[in-house]
Amino acid sequence: MESKERVRQAKSYAMPPSLRLYAKIPPERIGVLIGEGGKVKTEVMRRTRTRITVDSTTGMVIIEPEAPDVTPFMVMKAQEFVKAIAYGFSPERAMRVLDEDQILVVIDLKQHVGDSPNHLQRIKGRIIGEKGKARKTIEEMTGTYISIYDHYVAIIGDYETANITKQAIEMLIQGRQHSTVYRFLERAMFTLRRERMTRLWEKPYP
Repeated sequence: MESKERVRQAKSYAMPPSLRLYAKIPPERIGVLIGEGGKVKTEVMRRTRTRITVDSTTGMVIIEPEAPDVTPFMVMKAQEFVKAIAYGFSPERAMRVLDEDQILVVIDLKQHVGDSPNHLQRIKGRIIGEKGKARKTIEEMTGTYISIYDHYVAIIGDYETANITKQAIEMLIQGRQHSTVYRFLERAMFTLRRERMTRLWEKPYP
C-alpha cells in the first residue's frame, strides 16, 4: 500500500525540467535500447514524454522530462525501461514496464551465492531449467516476464505477482526442489486471485 501511495504522489507533481534521472547500460545492450534507426528509443520517449540521451562510449543514459508538466512517474517509467533492457529483456518485453501497474524487480545472484563463476552458473541453470522449462513454467504460473542476464535475475510484473515470483526464485537459489517451488506458486497465486476477486466484489459502486 505504501508503494502505491508513493506512485500516486509521484504522478501528481510536475518535475522541473532541470531534474534528471540516470541509468547505466552494458555496451552490448546499447543497440537494443536504441533500436534500428532509433525506433525503440523514439517510441519510449513518445510514450513517456521524456528525452533519453545515450553515451555510446560509457553506457551512461540520461532521462529528462520533455516539458515542465511531465510528472516524475513518467520519467521513472522511462528509467525502468532502460534498466529492463540493461538486464537482458527484449524491447517488446521491456515495454510492459511502462504500464502504470507494472514494476521491475531485480535479484543480484552474487548477494546470494558469492562471486564464484561455478556457483553462479549452477544457480542460473536451476532458475532456467532444462531447455528453459523452469523459467517458462514460473512465467506462465505468475504471468510475469523473467530475464537471467550476467549475475542478475530481473522480473517484470505487477507489484504482487513480481514479488511472488521473486520469492519463488529465491527458493530455487536456496536449493528447494522445483516441485516444491511450483506448489508454493500454486498456493500463492490461488490466494492472490481470491484476494483480488474479494477486492473487486467489495469495491463500492460509483
